[in-house]
Amino acid sequence: MNSLPDLAAVEAMDETDPLRAFRSRFTLPSDVIYLDGNSLGAASQEVFAEVRQAAMEEWGNGLIRSWNSAGWFHLPVELGDRIGRLIGAAEGQTVVTDSTSINIYKTLHAALAMRPGRNVIVAEGDSFPTDLYMAEGVVSTRPDLTLRLEGRDADTVEELIDDSVAVVLVNHVNYKSGELRDMAALTKRIQAAGALVIWDLCHSAGALPVDLDGAGADFAVGCTYKYLNGGPGAPAFIYAAKRHHASITQPLSGWWSHARPFAFERSFDGEAGIRRFLCGTQPILSLRALRGALSIWEEVDMNALRQKSIALTELFIRLVEAKCGQYGVELETTRDSEKRGSQVSFKHGNGYEVMQALIERGVIGDFRAPSTLRFGFTPLYVGYRDVWQAATVLEEILSSGSWKEPRFAVRSAVT
Repeated sequence: MNSLPDLAAVEAMDETDPLRAFRSRFTLPSDVIYLDGNSLGAASQEVFAEVRQAAMEEWGNGLIRSWNSAGWFHLPVELGDRIGRLIGAAEGQTVVTDSTSINIYKTLHAALAMRPGRNVIVAEGDSFPTDLYMAEGVVSTRPDLTLRLEGRDADTVEELIDDSVAVVLVNHVNYKSGELRDMAALTKRIQAAGALVIWDLCHSAGALPVDLDGAGADFAVGCTYKYLNGGPGAPAFIYAAKRHHASITQPLSGWWSHARPFAFERSFDGEAGIRRFLCGTQPILSLRALRGALSIWEEVDMNALRQKSIALTELFIRLVEAKCGQYGVELETTRDSEKRGSQVSFKHGNGYEVMQALIERGVIGDFRAPSTLRFGFTPLYVGYRDVWQAATVLEEILSSGSWKEPRFAVRSAVT
């Protein structure tokens, strides 16, 4: 292996970084190295401008007139199309609405309705828990449904697929390990068996190029508060391939998904297009914050973003293993950059305490039970010097044993 770069070499990498100008667009404390954009992205100046406009002018002065004059009513589809450009979806196939959990529930029901002769849902046993919880909830609504899990019922998703499977719910990037699945290959395998696929893009939208249309995907869901930087609790999104729109039904048939919501008809008549996945009145201030966040993405070269992501994560892996390997830190993320999202995870027997010590020192990542130190690398505002400093601070904490101080073992509600 090549020798580790010194600080001067790392700073030179920042100087030639084609994305370095984006950092100034984000509001970040000067004493913080923020490596948790895979959990909550940083705020951009454009976000604050949009929220001020929406709250003070449109709500404050326009009042209810702003549903029309400010275009509030059309925001879910307008923003959906903006996200669609980042996930390889043509216009009219993506809508911003509700939370990822609710959207999983809706898309699972939609897929099951499209495969009436099948009664099995397949998911990953190590999926982000809400995916599993929502799948369990869907199964509870029909006594004939069964949930099969990778890692419990078979070693791989592929082994679980047969002619009884209606839908496979799968993460593009694993939330804990950061492993990236081959979307095109797995989609083809699932569809060859007659099943439908729902891709969870929470850890890939805004982190790397995605091509839903090119892969022939059926459905996708994802959040907007991670790499897309839409703000805490920002609305999620749903993608549905246009070829399925005429067949879509979903159980949360609220008035916003009605073909004529302001006709106030007694019976439901669903919108024919992607708006069919809407439910109730949308959170306009949150949508406007997201609108501000997405404006930056019109200037981003996604291939350059991916190249920097790989370089950042590879540098971090090399530095941490060289500096901290002797202190019980083990790599949990794959070394293969083509199979890795924009995060790196390490295991440590006292991972929670180590992460709390890091956060106190201004290096913010997060902890995932039982032992994962998780670091997210958002190329728009994370630099190579940040990576160097983060690894150096981690080494200092481990070598000194400062993480053993009792206060770092006190568990907070959010880890």
